[in-house]
This record gives sequence, structure tokens and C-alpha cells, in this order.
Amino acid sequence: MSDSVVSLGEPAIEAGRKARKNNPEKTREDILQAAISEFVQQGLAGARVDAIAERTATSKRMIYYYFGSKEQLYVECLVKLYGDIRKTERGLDLDALPAEQAVRRLVEFTFDHHDRNVDFVRIVSTENIHYGEYVKQSPVIREMSSVVMDTLGRTLERGIEEGVFRPGIEVIDVHMLMSSFCFYRVSNRHTFSEIFQIDLADEQIKLRHKQMIGDAVMNFIRA
Repeated sequence: MSDSVVSLGEPAIEAGRKARKNNPEKTREDILQAAISEFVQQGLAGARVDAIAERTATSKRMIYYYFGSKEQLYVECLVKLYGDIRKTERGLDLDALPAEQAVRRLVEFTFDHHDRNVDFVRIVSTENIHYGEYVKQSPVIREMSSVVMDTLGRTLERGIEEGVFRPGIEVIDVHMLMSSFCFYRVSNRHTFSEIFQIDLADEQIKLRHKQMIGDAVMNFIRA
């Protein structure tokens, strides 16, 4: 029985190797996804390239070929995770919406993204343990983040012109206000839920919190 299983598995493994060879972009993406899971579960120090190789049925040599080192692979995971949220933010088309509606939409997107992407929250928490050492190595993360800041800035300016937002608002403060609440309720959900006996995964509580942070941001910026 076991011999037949092995013989059936070998062609599949060989086919997988050929597929990776013929599609380097997919190989790279598969490695990144596996690495994110490993870094989220083990942290940077505890993550093992061997384990990442096992997750993708590839080799350490292949991983080093694409990324050079475990640390550079970790940096690329940060780039991917930040890039995913920034790419989706750009798709919100905030410039096409009235200012108040645009800000509310950005707040709700930020809430939903953090709630649905626990890996993003956990790996950012890991990076803060390392004092942002690896974010510093990637100017592209700052460049990507500047896009949403520019968009939010334009939205606030439009709101001032429309008479619905007050002048003198720092864009970074608005971004931090919305991001901090959305991040905290995911990063601290286990301790907060236990200490205060609240189920942060409950859909009604999520809706209440989404409305709450939206109202808080709007109250902060309204004229």
C-alpha cells in the first residue's frame, strides 16, 4: 500500500517542480505566502527557512536564490503585506466621492482590512518588537504609504473647501486615529476579550465598533 502511494506521489512532485521552474513569479509568491505564515507563527528569530521550504515543497537553495537571506525574505514579506493594503486603498477611488463619504469609506475599509488580515497585524507587531529595523531597509514601504497620505490630504482639503471639515488638521493625525483603533482591536483581541469579557469577533460588536470609529474620526475633522 505504501509503495503504491509513493509511486503515485513522485510524478506529482516532479510536476510541481517543473511548474515552479516554468513560473518563477508563482514560485516567488508561494514562498512569500509560506514565509508570512512562518514569521507570523514563529516571529523573525524563531522562523526557519527549512520550515518555509517544507511548506512550499521547495528547497532552501531555491529560497536563497530568490531572496538572498531569511532577513531579506522577511523584508519582502513586509513589502507584500503593506503593498496589499495600499493597493486596495488606491482602488477605493476616494477622489470621486464627496469628502465626508470618502473619509467614512476609508475608515470602514481600514477597519475591515485589519479585521480580516490578522497576519498583517501580527507581523507589524513583530516588526515593532524589532524597533522597525527592517521597515527602514525598504524605502518602497514609505513610498507606498505616502500615496494614501496624499489621497487623504486631498480629501481633507476638499472637505475644507466644501465647508464640512475644519482647517488646520494634520493628515497624519487622522490616519493614526483611524489606524490605531482598528489595529488595537485585532492585536490585543485575546487579552482585551478575556480581561473585559467581550467577544470582539461578534458581528454586532464589530458593526458597533466600525460605526464608533467612523463617528470618532468624523467628529474630529468636522467644521
